[in-house]
Amino acid sequence: MIYTNNSYSNILHKHPHQECTRCVMDTSDPWITFNEDGVCNHCQAYDVNLQKIGTAADRQRKLEQMVDQLKIRGKGKDYDCIMGLSGGVDSSYLAWFVVKKLGLRPLVVHVDTGWNSELAVNNIQNIVQRLNLDMHTLVIDWPEIRDLQRAYFLSGIANLDVPQDHAFIASLFSEARKYGIKDILNGGNMQTESILPNAWGYDASDSVSLKAIHHKFGTIKLKSYPTINIFEKLLYYPFFLGMRVHRPLEWIDYNKNDAKTLLKQELGWRDYGGKHYESVFTKFFQAHYLPTKFGYDKRLAHYSSLIVSGQMTREEAYIELQKPLYDQQELEADKLFWIKKLGITAADYERVMAEKPSFYTDFNNNEQLLKLIRTSARTGARLYRRFKSRT
Repeated sequence: MIYTNNSYSNILHKHPHQECTRCVMDTSDPWITFNEDGVCNHCQAYDVNLQKIGTAADRQRKLEQMVDQLKIRGKGKDYDCIMGLSGGVDSSYLAWFVVKKLGLRPLVVHVDTGWNSELAVNNIQNIVQRLNLDMHTLVIDWPEIRDLQRAYFLSGIANLDVPQDHAFIASLFSEARKYGIKDILNGGNMQTESILPNAWGYDASDSVSLKAIHHKFGTIKLKSYPTINIFEKLLYYPFFLGMRVHRPLEWIDYNKNDAKTLLKQELGWRDYGGKHYESVFTKFFQAHYLPTKFGYDKRLAHYSSLIVSGQMTREEAYIELQKPLYDQQELEADKLFWIKKLGITAADYERVMAEKPSFYTDFNNNEQLLKLIRTSARTGARLYRRFKSRT
């Protein structure tokens, strides 16, 4: 596999090399740990989180309660919830599920950052038309998003998808506020994406980190690019405006292959061939930039998530991991397209790819404040539950 030949494996990966005995995660995650049975911390965290979610009966009850609440809060309004739609498996299935199975009326938001594949556009159109959904497409100013993405590339950090992801998060909350919608539906779920090493990326919602990287490597002002700060995300939207984020797929027996089959039959959906490959930017970033510059193969995390949820065996994952990340001709074509669209020179591209990788910690960020707020919130929630149990 390509990540084993990375030039900087000695500083980016944990040594000696070791693989989890349960999933396929290995020491290309420098922060990975193993118990006495060789099971990694990611698998152990999955088991703990699964217990928190509860039994099948618990999840069904939570789902029914959520639906009841959304219908009550949305009574007399055009929509009772809002959700993003990228055209990927999870968001596409979520759209079908909330309409066909839950009977909800979502406002769909699609954020166009200029990198949609033609296939993604067709998938989105089919979903919206066949489910009779209202969709708002928010087009991010191209010179600004390009300058921000180029800044991230020049910085040499791992998660180049932050500019797109941050815009998605900020836009969804902004649209929800604009239309008075209190409930946001998210396609995230433990079954297919419970494992993703923190060392391979960083929180996309950290506007301090985003602005620090753009300040150093950007060339134009971000006048219209949507942002969300830590106060808005953790305090203003949830407590002052009463907004809630729900993950309905977390509460059902969500199977990715079954979801793909249903989407193809019901909505004319077509597969992209990889997780998040609906974006040309993300495809090149995940399948070439990360493994080449950092030695991080995100398939390890994607397949491991499927393994712990019982949707794939380790043997099946190993077979898939032997396949090349890119067809060579397609890689060359995508590389030329990527360089041209980002507005960098071939020399800049080769220089950045050859340089020693950077880390998000090399730039100003809100990580410590975020940890403090989350710890305080958990402590407050525990104290509140104890108080309620005694009254």
